[in-house]
Amino acid sequence: MGKKWFQIPEWSWNAPKSGKEFVHQWVQPLEEEGESPDVILYGAPISRSSISVSGASLYPLEFRRLWKNFATYNLDEHVDLSSLQVADAGDIAMHTTDILLSHQRIQEATAFLAEAYPQTVTCLIGGDHSVTACAVRGIKEVHAHEEIGILQLDTHLDVRDPQELGPANGTPIRQLIDGETVRGENVINIGLHGYFNAKPLVDYALEHKIDMVTLRQARKQGLVETVQGALERLSQKTDRIYVTVDMDVLDISAAPGVPASTPGGMTSHELFDILLEIGKNSSVRHIDFVCLDPSRDSSVSETVKTGVYAWLQFVTGQRLSK
Repeated sequence: MGKKWFQIPEWSWNAPKSGKEFVHQWVQPLEEEGESPDVILYGAPISRSSISVSGASLYPLEFRRLWKNFATYNLDEHVDLSSLQVADAGDIAMHTTDILLSHQRIQEATAFLAEAYPQTVTCLIGGDHSVTACAVRGIKEVHAHEEIGILQLDTHLDVRDPQELGPANGTPIRQLIDGETVRGENVINIGLHGYFNAKPLVDYALEHKIDMVTLRQARKQGLVETVQGALERLSQKTDRIYVTVDMDVLDISAAPGVPASTPGGMTSHELFDILLEIGKNSSVRHIDFVCLDPSRDSSVSETVKTGVYAWLQFVTGQRLSK
């Protein structure tokens, strides 16, 4: 099924493999369906479906290029990640011009992973935020009788009308709710702030009972405590949790390399702490990282490096939960 759409990443697996001290030595290509890794990584390099001009399709490649700068030992937690088995399935082949076909491939590829590796946590590297709707639909294909909860870390609600915009990056949550793939009451968005969601979008969220937690509210309660509470609520009423991390949830000073950067967002430390907590939760079966545009970064690639660090924090949480 979806397996045919995976391609080996452009970067080479011929890097030195003597040891697992660094991430590029530790992560191995996904080879056989018989194995059951702890985490499977895969990429969806698409950004033609972005409302804003975006080079987010470049992120899966740059993500892998820069992880060679990171060790597998987390000094803060005194945890060696190399005991986890993390496999890379590669990138899903995107059609050059056909967005709907590319989206269908993401859905099929995600369904393949969910069915072939039912015990494995999947991690999708986008791509713009349109990939989330595709991935969740693919999971629902395999687990048709399960309720899926969504924890969204985002500056935006992403409930714009696909009838007006097509299946763009501002529409994934609405696609899933209108398509009855998820219930609005099973969506929690943490990180909303400021002047970046028009009133009609807030009205839609209220109508469909999306739980909107502003960044100000989360900071007053404590971000880690807020996330713990959100995961507990979702765990009680859903069968599995899908986490989607839109990197524009970060403040523009921390993440200039996103298509819709804004002031007033999270600090990188706040995001890192949250992802550590998310990784510890056994109900979280899927996660994506989207809307990171390496072409907007400076020469030091601060946003891409932050993205790699964020992913490693999630994986560290996974390791701590073992």
